[in-house]
Amino acid sequence: MAKKTAHVSETPATAFLRAHGVPFSEHAYDYVPHGGALHSAQVLGLDPFMVVKTLVMQDQDARPLVVLMHGNRTVSTKQLARQIGAKTVEPCEPQVAQRHSGYLVGGTSPFGMRRQMPVYVEQSILDLPRIVLNGGRRGYLVGIEPQVCVRLLGATPVHCALAAE
Repeated sequence: MAKKTAHVSETPATAFLRAHGVPFSEHAYDYVPHGGALHSAQVLGLDPFMVVKTLVMQDQDARPLVVLMHGNRTVSTKQLARQIGAKTVEPCEPQVAQRHSGYLVGGTSPFGMRRQMPVYVEQSILDLPRIVLNGGRRGYLVGIEPQVCVRLLGATPVHCALAAE
């Protein structure tokens, strides 16, 4: 059952947002392993297009990068690689992603990561009035204006969305 809370204990992501004066809404839900953005959208009654997943990927030289993608879309790694000047891009193994981000997979937020990495955002996300993305803990999302990702993370817009299968 979805539940909205006034406040979940602080995470590195919420501390980062507060430190930068970013207003955000909080959305807690019962986490389900491998449920992903579609599960959270369903239980919270949100459009999966506005629920943004944070994906830790790497290029051919194992250099990590972050991709922000709609919850109901997948990343075309070929399109992404071409746009960022890489030969290839692929998802990191979960333990590698956790080492880079400092977050458990399923609770990865682009804010307050352990390691600074380049961030890429699907262009159409920036056209939305509001997005909801992970707040740094499994079962916890925060709602923000999408331009915050560009302003605070230096996110580069890309076109690499494919319809989810």
